[in-house]
Amino acid sequence: MTIRHVAALAAALLVATACSGNTSSGPAPTAAASTGLVAVALTVPTGMGAAPFDVDRQVVIPSGWKMSVFARVPSARLAVWAPDKTLLVSVPENGTVVRLVPDGTGKATESVLLKGMNQPHGLTFAGSTLFVAQSDRVDKFAYADGKATDPRPVVTGLPDARSPELGGQYAHALKSVAVGQDGSVYVSVGSTGNVTPADLKANPPRASILRVPPGGGPAKPFAVGVRNGTGLAIAPDGAVWTAVNNRDNVQYPFDRPYGDASGSSKGQVIPDYVRDHPIEPLAKLTSGRNLGWPYCNPDADTDPGVKGSTQDLSNVGFNTDVETNADGHQLDCAKLPKVEQSLGAHSAPLGLSFVDGGLPGDYAHGALVGVHGSWNAQPPRAPEVSFFPWANGDLGKQQTLVGGFQATDGSRWGRPVGAVIGPDHAVYITDDQAGAVYRLVAPGN
Repeated sequence: MTIRHVAALAAALLVATACSGNTSSGPAPTAAASTGLVAVALTVPTGMGAAPFDVDRQVVIPSGWKMSVFARVPSARLAVWAPDKTLLVSVPENGTVVRLVPDGTGKATESVLLKGMNQPHGLTFAGSTLFVAQSDRVDKFAYADGKATDPRPVVTGLPDARSPELGGQYAHALKSVAVGQDGSVYVSVGSTGNVTPADLKANPPRASILRVPPGGGPAKPFAVGVRNGTGLAIAPDGAVWTAVNNRDNVQYPFDRPYGDASGSSKGQVIPDYVRDHPIEPLAKLTSGRNLGWPYCNPDADTDPGVKGSTQDLSNVGFNTDVETNADGHQLDCAKLPKVEQSLGAHSAPLGLSFVDGGLPGDYAHGALVGVHGSWNAQPPRAPEVSFFPWANGDLGKQQTLVGGFQATDGSRWGRPVGAVIGPDHAVYITDDQAGAVYRLVAPGN
């Protein structure tokens, strides 16, 4: 191992063990790192060594686990396992859904399942029926013999950049989809931009999770104030959960100095404050729930408004957004239910899935979240795959399952999007920056 590789390994271990618990002080890492994580070499099979795997890469994973490149899929986004034990991966960049067939050696053969689609993103199954969320619609397909046929619309007319009323300006066109235990179909519809209150009055509303009832019918709001609920999944008990990308450039909401400032800092955009606010919710949805955006922001500070305050990312309450709701008239933030769990501000959670058996020990039951990492926070929030343990209908504190994608200088070689458990009890992770799907294997598998 070269000196460069030793340094990279040490840096990855430093990131993985930087904190424990679910608190932070000042500019903390994205997640509370799990104990027992180690840096190991990522295995790259022959023929898959194009950049970023043209140099050795290390990942930080639980001790005794192994991780390898399973397939190279440029711009890979979300994934789902089909009933025939093949992995389907969406590629919105080129309008395709690809099918990966494991070859028994830890690699896969690839073919195109669907093409010519409008930014396909979310994928899910209900029995042998495949649901695909495109930018402007959700369709269902009959899936058999490795083919998706007989497309039928579930909901159409969803907003995207081509919607006349948006004039080509739509920041969150990618949709996610989940099917409830009763057959209801849920679809995420992101906001137009950072702070666009008109989204809530649109038809259909944006910044919302829409629900189509069992058997079909018009899509109606199930939850609102959800800025960009890309993470969308059904828990083992049937509850709907979302992981949300929250707003940027939030103004300081308290009428007092921030840090060493003189006079009131209220209404100012302060980089140190913005870096840690607002947190990114991981929330259990019920009919009519409001997650606050753009009028209320979840605030995890144990000393609200105090520079360097530690944060408790569980059971998080809200404060008023002074840019959109200065007098509290638009929405009473104190009355909103607290956010069950959360990730650090600007973590950018994307794919969300649940594990209900199949992984060992403490990982047997929980939620997997693909954390894309920040685009504008300094120091950057690191990409990772997070794990939230599941017990009695609730999720516990965030842990790191896979890290090591970001160096200490903030540069990255990969950005996970989603993670799903396979029929072989391995975890399959999509990465749109590296153009890869990884296979993470626990000891004994």
